[in-house]
Amino acid sequence: MNIFRKELKSNRKALIIWSVCIALLVLSGMGKYTAYSTGGASSAVFDKLPNTMKVILGLNGFEVTKISGFFAFLFPYLEITVAIHAALLGSGIIAKEERDKTTEFLIAKPVSRNSIITSKLLAALINVTILNLVSLLSSLAIVPSFHTGEDITGEILLLHLIMFIVQLIFLSLGALFASALRKPKTSGGIAVGIILIGYIISKVTDLADYLKVLNIFSPFKYFNLQNAVNKNEISILITLLCVAMIATFTYFTYFFYQRRDMNV
Repeated sequence: MNIFRKELKSNRKALIIWSVCIALLVLSGMGKYTAYSTGGASSAVFDKLPNTMKVILGLNGFEVTKISGFFAFLFPYLEITVAIHAALLGSGIIAKEERDKTTEFLIAKPVSRNSIITSKLLAALINVTILNLVSLLSSLAIVPSFHTGEDITGEILLLHLIMFIVQLIFLSLGALFASALRKPKTSGGIAVGIILIGYIISKVTDLADYLKVLNIFSPFKYFNLQNAVNKNEISILITLLCVAMIATFTYFTYFFYQRRDMNV
């Protein structure tokens, strides 16, 4: 339990910074909604953009003059931000002892490696949950101030459920890399690199249908955002597969951490 509290305390400042940033991202993103919703020259410019540019900007598939479509357009930017946080947190919370040369102090304590990894992962889970809630509460508070008509509370809740699942995927993946790699300090960079590749894949497959098979490598494409926004539903099967993926990554995090030679 001391390790759990120590990890919460050591990550508190970073969590506050990330929370402020995500709230500002929601605010600044929604601040652009007026230009889309009022029509006129601003909307006309975006309507005339070629499909390639619409895909790159995330404008395809959503009616951005509506509040629900605009928030769905903003959502991927929130999603990739919290995914990067989760990956860096997952890798950093495992690798920090070897990075800070405190491994000997940690393993000298009368606790098992399983207890150590459990405390660290629980602390990381609390952090990603809080960041998700900050994004959710910011969205619920800010979105209505820009539009008092259509109520999209259900869509916001569903999109943040998707966001939380993606956060857990990258949190567990970052932790897995930190446990498995011989140089755990490199795990954060690798995890963020995978996020960026996944994001690029999500854009490329929107441009070329024959490449959609690559979506299996991009958690950003596991859930259909249009269904979440327009039908208020997500795939139960995909959700279960994501849970299985998270469980697998977590299992192998324990597996490799138990067997790794700690650098002191």
